[in-house]
Amino acid sequence: MTRRPPPIIEMRLDGSFPPPRGAALPIKIAGAALIAAVLTGALALVALIAWIVLWAVMILVPLALLSGVVAWAAYRFQVWKSSGSLGGPRDLFRP
Repeated sequence: MTRRPPPIIEMRLDGSFPPPRGAALPIKIAGAALIAAVLTGALALVALIAWIVLWAVMILVPLALLSGVVAWAAYRFQVWKSSGSLGGPRDLFRP
């Protein structure tokens, strides 16, 4: 066990304690720099996620449009197929 001197308690003669001293200027600067670094990293992460979402939308929107065109073509094919020589039901859009 190492021998350490006992802590020194700063006490006034009337028995009260002085208010604690504030942190030194280099510590305040380091704290502000740490907060700025964390905020900058968070902003970079948000920008990266937004970039990924933008690319996902740019890929998915044409696929959604293409699937809509394929669904419309399949519907039109079924309507054409059902209105053959058997006199099937009429299309809602063509009386």
